[in-house]
Amino acid sequence: MSVVEQHARAHVVTDSPEPHATIPVVLRYDPEADPRSVRIGLPGPEHEWAFSRDLLERGLRTPSGTGPVRIWPCGRVQAVMEFHTAQGVELVEFDAKALVRFLRRTYLAAGATTPVGR
Repeated sequence: MSVVEQHARAHVVTDSPEPHATIPVVLRYDPEADPRSVRIGLPGPEHEWAFSRDLLERGLRTPSGTGPVRIWPCGRVQAVMEFHTAQGVELVEFDAKALVRFLRRTYLAAGATTPVGR
């Protein structure tokens, strides 16, 4: 089994009238370390979250999560992740296709045939 790492772009969601800032994001899956979890890394120190791969998959279809990470679909082509820290909450909007592609790669790396889709 091999590590899956995918670079993506996301938008920080704010209440500002300015366009949302685009940020680089690293999606990571290491089946040797934890076959049930994925990691999302945002720019900045200590901006990495690990959460269940199932949560990511569910969140692409319906609002999911109750802890520090919540995910929900936003329209037909976007997904929003809400990250909670002691300093506050960050909302990040992704192209759902990038997340689906990443999930498919994680199942292939783990040798599973579970279909991922919307």
